[in-house]
Amino acid sequence: MKTDSIQFDNAATNAATVGQKTQDERLLTVQDVANLLQVPISWVYQRTRRRGGDQLPHVKLGKYLRFEEAVVVDFVRRQRCA
Repeated sequence: MKTDSIQFDNAATNAATVGQKTQDERLLTVQDVANLLQVPISWVYQRTRRRGGDQLPHVKLGKYLRFEEAVVVDFVRRQRCA
């Protein structure tokens, strides 16, 4: 029985850690990115269609585009240097 409770505690700890990580790394919508960068939504869509270093990094989930905030911020920093 003691072993079962230890396994349960580890599972609960892992679930809490995973939940915390996902909350910190939540995916942004096109609208979220447009608001973050203070640009029109059309600009965000245009940047996702480009190729190479000018492309705004994104993940396509079916017909929906999603963005990681840290990756978007890194993209902006790289654009400053260019």
